[in-house]
Amino acid sequence: MAVTGFEIHKRGSYDDGREFGSTGAYERIDGTLTFTVDPGHEANRAIIDLELAPRDAQGRVQFQSDLTLIAPLDRSRGNGRALVELPNRGRKLIPRHFNRSATEAPPSSNILPGDGFLFRHGYTVGWIGWQWDVFRNEALMGLDAPQALIDNEPVQGLAVVEIHPTVLEKTRLLANRQHQPNLAANVNDPDAMVTVRDWEDGPETILPRDQWSFARETEDGVVPSTEHIYMEAGFEPGKLYHVVYTAHGAPVVGAGLLAVRDVASFLKSTGESNPVSGSIEKVYGFGMSQTGRMLRHYLYLGLNVDEDGQMAYDGLIPHVAGARRGEFNHRFAQPSVQSTPGFGHTFPFADEAMEDIYSPSGAGLLSRQREAGHVPKIIYINTSAEYWRGDSSLMHTDPAGKRDIEPSPESRIYLFASTQHGPGMVPQTDYNPNDGGRGRYGFNTVEYTPLLRAALVNLDRWVTDGTEPPESAYPRLSDGSAVAPVQVLEHFRSIPGMHLPDPERLPALRQVDLGPDAGQGIGHYPVREGERYPAYVSNVDSDGNEIAGLRLPDLTVPLGTHAGWNPRHPETGGPEQIMSMQGFTQFFARTRAEGEANDDPRPSIEERYPNKESYLSEVRNQAELLAHDRYILSEDIDLIVSGAAERWDHHIST
Repeated sequence: MAVTGFEIHKRGSYDDGREFGSTGAYERIDGTLTFTVDPGHEANRAIIDLELAPRDAQGRVQFQSDLTLIAPLDRSRGNGRALVELPNRGRKLIPRHFNRSATEAPPSSNILPGDGFLFRHGYTVGWIGWQWDVFRNEALMGLDAPQALIDNEPVQGLAVVEIHPTVLEKTRLLANRQHQPNLAANVNDPDAMVTVRDWEDGPETILPRDQWSFARETEDGVVPSTEHIYMEAGFEPGKLYHVVYTAHGAPVVGAGLLAVRDVASFLKSTGESNPVSGSIEKVYGFGMSQTGRMLRHYLYLGLNVDEDGQMAYDGLIPHVAGARRGEFNHRFAQPSVQSTPGFGHTFPFADEAMEDIYSPSGAGLLSRQREAGHVPKIIYINTSAEYWRGDSSLMHTDPAGKRDIEPSPESRIYLFASTQHGPGMVPQTDYNPNDGGRGRYGFNTVEYTPLLRAALVNLDRWVTDGTEPPESAYPRLSDGSAVAPVQVLEHFRSIPGMHLPDPERLPALRQVDLGPDAGQGIGHYPVREGERYPAYVSNVDSDGNEIAGLRLPDLTVPLGTHAGWNPRHPETGGPEQIMSMQGFTQFFARTRAEGEANDDPRPSIEERYPNKESYLSEVRNQAELLAHDRYILSEDIDLIVSGAAERWDHHIST
């Protein structure tokens, strides 16, 4: 087994010894895993530059990673399952998305229990650090990646950084978000370049070299920096910049993929260093957004077989990943990157092998994993936001956009209709603290956690006793529920006060050419981009709510129109573009008179429901239908009703 040690740094009672149903109390364990892998082993050969990393006397490569576990104190009272999350940019998101716990700002080392859903159901929950460039602290987890060396010297080569500001800034870190940068090899590099676009697929202009420098602002003035870029005129809000330069020092980014794989095998093991030894029979992996894309990349590389030939994960939930992969296994990769054209935007997009329209490739996402064996059960989940960013429909249409493609036998695909990237909430806000973005409208309020919890339970039943999950639910070309985004935008013109994005500036996936060495994980930048892949979204009903996918009572008994897109606020630049990941909710008029005064064609609240009690009765009926079909759990019916009551009170009282 590739895990050769686990050093425990802290161990103690979780949540002051609180009892969680029949499972009882839990304990929390924090420590460091040591991995020792054979770079020549068939199970590891897909990892770029692993063979360039320093080796021990046995020719193996060693690295370390953070691990946190919350496990039943009495292991026999657990359910024998471990749910492992790949932390998103170092952050633990499972508590919010399964246990409905509060989100702390700023993040801390606390792991709040929320309503205890996972613990009441007996899960051991784990988090494995995998991302090399996270600045680690008590709240953020990461990995010590080995360095690639050629002739015992750090590797140099081309790297690219994307900058998409929401405010005017003169200095930016050479990294996506606030992460460790790939260092500039030469601050005076004459061949480095900065390009700028007005929108994602707009025409590109190269900025003169004398307008910017590798430098940063300090109290003593502007000084050279291998970690920053400086522009006296400032990076303009709404514009998209790409910095292409020679970087110095390349971590083996794909070591994070091996950490993700081997922690699953470790938890199933019976070794003395495993604190849950002998208590775990099945391991499920969960990744949201960035880490959902990482799980797709993991499958694409066929990594679910460890060095001992054993299955690592029995089931996976790549959540809100769309059809993309990411920067998880190439030289100078930045794992947090999502929209920069590159390795994460390449074919294939769907599970099954098929011909690409722009290349001779005939691969599928699961082709390598099928060849290696041990394909896990998979539940792919996306929201409307991943369709509106231009890629999700490629999971279930052919690359030419002419026909539907059925999911593989090992997978299900669900659209959570009319939702945004993360669960909605009230009161509404229009500000995203993660990237400083602001929407023109208040964010989407649809809270989809009950659908996510049911997906986990259905995955577990599928793995353990063969009970098939409910049928996939997503927009289809064959029944007209999958349509071009411009068709849906036309519907929204009738809603008062709506400012629509420019259809020509909606994001999409395009053919990318990364150069002759792309097969070795070495990209040429800027990439050459070709034609767009067709993109589809769900059609909408007369209220503007999506008709395809899993429709919560927010849509079947609506208080408003909910969308997975939201134009950028004019103050953040690019108002004709849509935000990344955010949707909006536009509530109906409270009364008929209010609606008529605003020329709102949507029936008002008073025309739809006699009173709150009648409304909540309809919500309960719709929730019971979803529970009957196993898309939500019976235990969450009351949760859905109480959430609907909260949204009613929020809208009616404001």
